[in-house]
Amino acid sequence: MSEAVYNITPLARPPECEVRVPGSKSITNRALLIAALAQGESTLDGVLFSDDTYYMAEAWRQLGITVQEDTNAGRFIVTGGAIPAQGADLYVGNAGTAMRFLVAALCLGHGRFRIDGSARMQQRPIQELLDALGELGGQARSAAGNGFPPVVVEAEGLLGGHARVAAAKSSQFLSALLMVAPYAHRRTELEVVGSLVAPPYVDMTIGVMGGFGVTVVRDDYRRFTIEPQAYAARSYRIEPDASSAHYFLAAAALCGGRVRVEGLGYASLQGDVRFVDVLEQMGAVVMRGDHFLEVRGGAQLDGIAVDMNAISDTVPTLAALAPFARRPVTIRNVAHVRLQESDRLHAVATELQRLGVPVDEREDGLRIEPSAIRPAVVETYDDHRLAMSFALIGLRVPGIGIRDPECVRKTFPDYFARLEALRR
Repeated sequence: MSEAVYNITPLARPPECEVRVPGSKSITNRALLIAALAQGESTLDGVLFSDDTYYMAEAWRQLGITVQEDTNAGRFIVTGGAIPAQGADLYVGNAGTAMRFLVAALCLGHGRFRIDGSARMQQRPIQELLDALGELGGQARSAAGNGFPPVVVEAEGLLGGHARVAAAKSSQFLSALLMVAPYAHRRTELEVVGSLVAPPYVDMTIGVMGGFGVTVVRDDYRRFTIEPQAYAARSYRIEPDASSAHYFLAAAALCGGRVRVEGLGYASLQGDVRFVDVLEQMGAVVMRGDHFLEVRGGAQLDGIAVDMNAISDTVPTLAALAPFARRPVTIRNVAHVRLQESDRLHAVATELQRLGVPVDEREDGLRIEPSAIRPAVVETYDDHRLAMSFALIGLRVPGIGIRDPECVRKTFPDYFARLEALRR
């Protein structure tokens, strides 16, 4: 972790601008996997180039799949098909999508594969995915036998059949299984047991699968049936990243200006567009279009009590807005964010308290009191979302620094440069 600090200067006036954001990380990594499995050449446009997508693309190259990139055009060209390699030792940093999705995809190959990640990735659970793969005939195990990466896969293809999926810790377990199920030898039925966190990400997965010609029959979020079929190679455009866009929309709500994000509509595959609903409940004025979202800051933000399970990546941003509200903000039903790039509930609570904000940290959420902010350097725990969300506070309050600003490379490498554009 770098000791560098990025100091935020408050905005001299409310922002009045239109912004564009990079392609969706979540869709890019789903499309990379699907294009790698599709026979033939696929062109992915509008992609995100970041640490997470680098690890995914590089893993497929090590597996023998051709992945060309054109950074100027924002494009990957993938020549896919059966996995050529009969063995590989892969590393994915702290990219949760790459780890979970690749473990499932490796089961379709033939040979012995090992996949590892950063120290934090070795603390992020994966046993529920391994158990479900085992029910489908896959052979994947935690190398240390503790339910965490690294994972060893002894691949001989997937049989299919029925599997029970526990997805209370991450919807990525279910998404990984859905994406590889079309290549099982027989029909696959996935039954969700217990709760499912962040259902919009499952909708996204099914949407991207449909974009490549594969259908999923579903019974709400409880049962999913996938017949053996194949993805069709094609040209596919990636939506702008809603998770990246929401920081700029939040800046308008916080600073009283107007920000429009172009190219991202309310009907997006990405659930995080619904963060504008939260901003609206807090008093911001929201305009929703087919190809844009716009937020205008109104009077002082109001407090809110809200279940953030479906859009949990936006929790740190709501927490960063909370001290400026008239009344307390209560965030609930997001215990699973403790298992992400950091223990986000504890990290957010700790850093708000560093800024002088009273916070009640709960098992599944936070209660944050309105408060004046005292200057401080915010620790980021190598978590890109903490860096990006707490930077918003510095747009209103002087003396805010962000430790290790380079951690944003995970999903948004030029975030701070784009944040500065709000001044123009």
